[in-house]
Amino acid sequence: MLLKEWRIWLLIFALVLAIVAINPHPFREGVSIRAVAKDSPAHLANITPPLPNTMPIDREVITEINSMQVKNIDDYYSIVSTLKENQSILIKTNKAEYFIPKIEYRNGEPYLGLSVYDAPKTNLKFGLDLEGGTRAIIRPIPNIEGNQSSDNSSLVSQEDLDLVIENLRQRLNAFGLSDIVVRSARDLEGENFIIVEVAGANDEDVRQLISQQGKFEAKIGNTTVFRGGNEDITSVCRTSQCSYAVDPQKGCSKISADEYMCTFSFQITLSEEAAQRFAEATKDLQIIQSQGGAQSYLNETIDFYLDDELVDSLNIAGDLRGVPATTVSISGPGYGKTREEAVEASRKNMESLRTIISTGSLPLKIEIIKMDSLSPMLGREFLVNSIQIGLVAVIVVVLMLFLRYKTPHIILPIIIVMISELVITLGIAAAFNWNLDLAAIGGLIIAIGSGIDDQIVISDEILKGSRKEKYVNWKKRFSNAFFIVLGAFFTTAVAMIPLFFAGAGLLRGFAFTTLVGISVGVLITRPAFAKMLEIISRD
Repeated sequence: MLLKEWRIWLLIFALVLAIVAINPHPFREGVSIRAVAKDSPAHLANITPPLPNTMPIDREVITEINSMQVKNIDDYYSIVSTLKENQSILIKTNKAEYFIPKIEYRNGEPYLGLSVYDAPKTNLKFGLDLEGGTRAIIRPIPNIEGNQSSDNSSLVSQEDLDLVIENLRQRLNAFGLSDIVVRSARDLEGENFIIVEVAGANDEDVRQLISQQGKFEAKIGNTTVFRGGNEDITSVCRTSQCSYAVDPQKGCSKISADEYMCTFSFQITLSEEAAQRFAEATKDLQIIQSQGGAQSYLNETIDFYLDDELVDSLNIAGDLRGVPATTVSISGPGYGKTREEAVEASRKNMESLRTIISTGSLPLKIEIIKMDSLSPMLGREFLVNSIQIGLVAVIVVVLMLFLRYKTPHIILPIIIVMISELVITLGIAAAFNWNLDLAAIGGLIIAIGSGIDDQIVISDEILKGSRKEKYVNWKKRFSNAFFIVLGAFFTTAVAMIPLFFAGAGLLRGFAFTTLVGISVGVLITRPAFAKMLEIISRD
């Protein structure tokens, strides 16, 4: 009888689609690749990071390292910790095999350049609250001198805001980070913000990349010969043949009792226009011979400025005078208390500068007003606690329903529909690649709670005196019940709309998940539940 009703089939169809979208693999093992650092051993072995829209289940999973099985993140780090410097390794994934001929050591530990995490068992994506990473809230500042207003809604154009978002996204991608969310948001007063979320990254790297304006200039005297970005700079070297975390000629040196300095260098290729400006700026300079006459330099240096601060100054070879040089070497320092720290700082500074030179400057100044770094261990505890609390809540609800109706054939449909609403809502989240954070989980609880409340309203209306009446007007009872259900739906929906903007959009997950959950209930599960009860009451 139930399978003859279209409402029941609609519920079944929605459940099947949700399960397909979630794509559960409960026994999956291995570690998924989250990010690959540029010029790292993994990058040189052609291991690539996942694309931003790649579904979690479709991401590449490492299953073996040197024939040793990798079942989880603990296995991965345990195996990597045993690798020796300059050792070759073979990494096997679910898609390919990769050979790394030489392992690097950084800060006394093996370095592959991989960021990994336990292979996901579903297509559900968890937010930073549950997975760990860094979140930054950024306020764009209008380019108007003397403006002191905190309201930038009318002063920041949507075009400039979109350019900032795209530039920040390019910076983070160029730096080798993945699982990136860069989006705009507004608070209730209409002020613009930018939300940056990077899973698995520390706040130091993210802050360094997004806090800089990124205005890079190369000057000879007072003449700017080229700027960062794609117009003047056509390519930035990222290979070991023309890019050095420690310049082989300058190396590292001890500059004080407790401080070391290392110098990085990398080459860039200039456009023809920029090369011509270089030739024009150098054609009238004088050539100076070095002591001994072995080398000659021009009497002006080429100075590199980042955000109007001098980064480095380099001598220009005498034979480049008036020559439209298309290849230029960029260098800079890195400092640390030990040589290893200085090498690491030099590498990070090089990667940051290469990224900024590649992507160019931001069209607006920005201000980081809040930055949070969240631990993945703490996130897993949150998730486990949420599941435990959810199970306790379900048990309590079932007990209360049993005390009220005392008949399993009424309680069972309520439980089935409650679980169905949860699965369908999660399926929609998986299909749209929506991040489930703590706020979204709160929205799920609200949606399920309102669903149970609606089912109790429908149950009371349909079962009211049904066994005593010879004729039951089912249509009228449905109308009475759904009048209350729709009233509660619209009230909740209206209350959720402001939350899309409150707190610079940080409550958007709560509002979205709640709206999806209650919409699934009104459109799919409530009608199916009402039909179930009608059939049960007639029997």
